[in-house]
Parts: sequence; structure tokens; C-alpha cells
Amino acid sequence: MTIIETRTSAAADDGLTAALRKRYGAHVPGIAPGADDILGLLLAHRSIRSYRPDPVPPHTVETLVAAAQSAASSSNLQTWSVVAVEDAGRKQRLSEFAGNQKHIREAPLFLVWLADLSRAERLARREGRSDEGIHFLETLFVAIIDAALAAQNAVVALEALGLGSVYIGAIRNRPEAVAAELGLPPNVLAVFGLCVGYADLTAGEDVKPRLRQGVILHRERYAPTDEIHGIAAYDETLRDFQASQGVSPVGWRETVLNRLGSAKALNGRDKLADALRALGFGLK
Repeated sequence: MTIIETRTSAAADDGLTAALRKRYGAHVPGIAPGADDILGLLLAHRSIRSYRPDPVPPHTVETLVAAAQSAASSSNLQTWSVVAVEDAGRKQRLSEFAGNQKHIREAPLFLVWLADLSRAERLARREGRSDEGIHFLETLFVAIIDAALAAQNAVVALEALGLGSVYIGAIRNRPEAVAAELGLPPNVLAVFGLCVGYADLTAGEDVKPRLRQGVILHRERYAPTDEIHGIAAYDETLRDFQASQGVSPVGWRETVLNRLGSAKALNGRDKLADALRALGFGLK
């Protein structure tokens, strides 16, 4: 497929085409008019695991939360919160709970995004009303989804400010320890962390290719017709990328199968249901 020729600037066209090729390789999708600026920013996203020691500018946290609160929220329930962590000792402890990842310690700002049903629970208690709906799995889903939508808005905003980030799913390795460290009340789960700071460009972290759209996009009905060939092509592309980044070129298939092949690979998250109950979630 080719880029639809709708942009007024050849330079912008070349830049967006290059960004699309980084993300998709040879399988460049057509792009609708008017998407250049925002799509260019989104396509340039990459995980940053090496940070300069510079602090983030004043009011960065407030700016990111403003972006986060502008995301969609199911029924306007706003069932998420975020804890901003800058204290070195606390970042060190959170790093230990999350597989000792150095970027948690090194990033000047670490945001812990929460599925937070406690606010609604406190409201119901103050008003003398029932909170039965809080204790169902559906409501926890709502809170987790809301937190994810909010966080991704914040990521787009921080990248527009010239900052970088990386999500930390390993914050769920030891959810009870994280809850104790952050003083979380019952019915609050740390869904993931987010390192934020200025990228150390000497690390050479680049945009990671993705599966081509024929594997991901289904029209009208689910039909994985391009899956086998698409995954094979992506495996080759990803191995080349991994080699360019100085990483052992294992490809995508092996990554998926190794990551999901056993409970041990979940690093404690195989016990998440038990941890959720211990944190007060009903899971009905």
C-alpha cells in the first residue's frame, strides 16, 4: 500500500513516510489527510529505559494529569488515580518490587497509575448508600481501562514536551507490597508504573517495528487470513531490529511463546487474583 498524497509539504510527507516505514517496514498503510502532526508524534513513540539525570520541568506532573483527565472515562466515574514518586528511596523500593529495573531508580519521575474504587466506596459510605456494584469484576475492568486510557494520554503529552517514558507492568509482581509502600487503601490496585524523564540519547533506543496491519485489522468479521505470513515477515523484521539494538535476535514468536508458556514467566503475577482479593476487591 502507498501513502495517500494529501499533504501540502513534501518534507512533512517524507517525514511521515519515514516514520511509517520505521513502524511497519515495507507494508506502509494509507493515511487520511490532516493527520500529519499528531500521527508523526504517535509513530515516533518508543520506550525509553535510559535517562539523563535532569529533573522534569516545574508543573510537568500537573500538565500530564491534565492530559490524563482529558481522556475518556466510563460513565464519568473517574475510577483511577495516580501517585507521583520522585523520592529516591521510594523509587529504589518500588524498583525492588518490580524486578529491580534500573530505569525506575534512574528516571526523575515515576508515576504509578491506579485502578481506584476506594473513592466511590468512601462516597457511598458518607452518603449512606449501597456500594454493591463496586464489588463486581466489571467495575474493576472499568477502573483498569480508565487508568490505561488516562496514562496513554499522559504519554502523548509528555512526548510533546520532549520527554520520554516506559511502562512498568512489573509493578504488579508484588501488588500488596506496592500498596503498603504507597499507602493505598482497600479497593485500589497499582495497574502499572510509568518512568518519565529526558532520554539519554547515547543509549540509541529506536522505534520498535510492529506487526503489519493485515495481521491486526479485521473488517466486518474476525478473519486471521494474513496471520501466518504476517508473523513470519514480522519475525524477520524484528530480528533485524533487535540485532541493530544490540539485543539477542529471538524474534516475536519465541518472545510470545516464552512469555506465555508457563506461570513462572509471569514473575508472581500468576497470583494476581489472590492479591486482588487481599486488597479488598470482590471480583463477583
